[in-house]
Amino acid sequence: MWSKIIFSPIWSILVLGILSYVFYTNPSFVESVRLRYFDQLIINQPKVENNIYTVDIDEAAIDTYGQWPFPRGDYADIIQDLYNRGAGLVVWNVLMSEPDRSGEDEQLALTMQQLPVILTMLGAEESKNEAINPGATIVNSEFRDRIPSVPGTIANIPDIEQSAVGSGITNSWPELDGVTRRIPLVVRAEDTDTLYPNVTMEVLRVLAGDPSFQIKLNEFGVDKLRIPQFGFLQTNPSGEVWIDWSQGYRSHSVTDLPDDFAGGIVFVGPTAAGVTQPIATAAGSVFPHQIQAVMLGTVFNESNISRHPDAEQWAELAALIAAGILLIALARWTYVGIAFFITSVGGFIGVSIYVFNTQNILIDGATISAFLLLVGLKRYVLKFLDEFLQKQAIKKQFEGYASPAVVRLLQESPELVKQGIKKDVSIVFSDLRGFTPLGESFGDDVQGLTRIMNGYMDAITQPVLDADGMIIKYIGDASMHIHNAPIDDEHHARTAVQCGLDMLKAVEKFNEEVIIPEGRPPVGMGAGINTGLGYIGEMGSTKRHSYDVLGDAVSTAARIESKCKEYGCLLLVGEATYEATQNDFFYLKVDDLQVKGKSVGLGIYTVLDDVKPVWASAQKKHQQMHEDYAAQRFDDAIDKCRMLHDHFDHKMEKYYDMWIERCEYMKTQDLPEDWNGVFVATSK
Repeated sequence: MWSKIIFSPIWSILVLGILSYVFYTNPSFVESVRLRYFDQLIINQPKVENNIYTVDIDEAAIDTYGQWPFPRGDYADIIQDLYNRGAGLVVWNVLMSEPDRSGEDEQLALTMQQLPVILTMLGAEESKNEAINPGATIVNSEFRDRIPSVPGTIANIPDIEQSAVGSGITNSWPELDGVTRRIPLVVRAEDTDTLYPNVTMEVLRVLAGDPSFQIKLNEFGVDKLRIPQFGFLQTNPSGEVWIDWSQGYRSHSVTDLPDDFAGGIVFVGPTAAGVTQPIATAAGSVFPHQIQAVMLGTVFNESNISRHPDAEQWAELAALIAAGILLIALARWTYVGIAFFITSVGGFIGVSIYVFNTQNILIDGATISAFLLLVGLKRYVLKFLDEFLQKQAIKKQFEGYASPAVVRLLQESPELVKQGIKKDVSIVFSDLRGFTPLGESFGDDVQGLTRIMNGYMDAITQPVLDADGMIIKYIGDASMHIHNAPIDDEHHARTAVQCGLDMLKAVEKFNEEVIIPEGRPPVGMGAGINTGLGYIGEMGSTKRHSYDVLGDAVSTAARIESKCKEYGCLLLVGEATYEATQNDFFYLKVDDLQVKGKSVGLGIYTVLDDVKPVWASAQKKHQQMHEDYAAQRFDDAIDKCRMLHDHFDHKMEKYYDMWIERCEYMKTQDLPEDWNGVFVATSK
């Protein structure tokens, strides 16, 4: 019995399970090994020669020019000398946030006005000086918080900053082991909510002659990044680019310059001991301007090293589990198992090298191979010991080989998470009111109209985010969001209604602060809310998908929203939402409506805020009006509508006008005695 327990293959399966769990949770030591392996893949590539130079302000420069920092007149002379030697563009990586103690700022500024120079700025805890910024065209600006950010920025003094042709941020974000491997091309300053380009992108922008860059965001981060005259820049969702250390540059001391830079890009920066701190990278300690030189070659030559953090890791985990199970299973045939063991351990490294060399995709062959090595060693150590002690017993152990835990592991698929869940949610549809007169007020000014529309979307989105709702989609000037997914909200119906009221207030504020001061016709918003079961998950194609919700409750919410204008109400809720929140808000029944596509009617209600005590009696009169209507006492219902017309701060005037027309129409109809008062909608 003990022999069976000790030498059971279950222990190898357990090791594989533990290693798979470690791989999945990705602790820091595993991630560190993985990143070091990626370093080796990247730095072992053949060098690519680029017309890019670094000029170092080194110890020899200090011996020549004197104490650091040099007078800025010397900076001007160096820049002039670089252009005299054929530099195509100079990137000056020396931050000058204070006036020159030698009083030579004007000389440097004058030189920069005559010769193009790109300056650098630095992300910091607090801002100092105002950096020049090319500006950006941002699509889906509400997602700009997905971009790497710094609290503030430190720029050069105004006279020098304004004399530059561009300015780029130099911050880098080290990995967990302190090594810098990826650089964001765009950084957000939190204090001004402004997007600044990295030095690399600023060089490309200046070379392309573009006044700004373009960025499209989504809920995951950067979707597309573009310098119009240069083209699209490939990044990960954080806007980062892997540094490709195969991109070469030529380095010179500022005291020993070549005769001709041949129109190359020249990055100037200090390297003297104690002047600046080198940065840890895959290629060792490197100074900032040297990283910038490599980054320029990386982006310019479209050396797009990629690794999708989810897709690759899930695929690698699946490969580890499959290979581990196969390795354990094949071990029953000694030589076949050993052959597979050697092939699989070396094969994953070989495949990862091949994929990187041909497609620039990073695959973690090292961790998979190391874990398979541990599984194999564990399996074969037990196997050989078991065969040594009892060869016949091992056959019986393998004949009964079947682990429920492994079966469950094979049956469980990570994709089940992405296949979605069925859950009770509250759905909110909103739609802009008054777009036509607003659009007409702009005439052909499409950019101005776009700016206003983006501001409107920002206004109605913020209450949703504050309420932990999930924006599902924007459809033109309409929106759809849900509550209770993905964040659980026990009182999601109440949250949805309050969010709808807050959205209406946000539109009022937007009118007061933006629309009206510009002399534009104010806009409004209609919203429909419904509660019910929805099917929620990631939906779409394999390459482009989004978080979405489907179900009857969703289509009903859309139908309810479409009736806002017809009833003259700003916010309508369905019966399920009303039932869940009737004690939380001030409601007035609007109708018993059979929406298009439905075979039964449902009650719809409008909710009002800023409730007055005197409204209570009017609310009862409103309910009596509906009772008269359902009993076919249409004249009584009309009288009550006229009495109520000016109540509720005139918020229901359009509704009562519409309802009087409805009652007058119903008086002309031959209704059955058992008529239930349900109005059948003939349009969506």
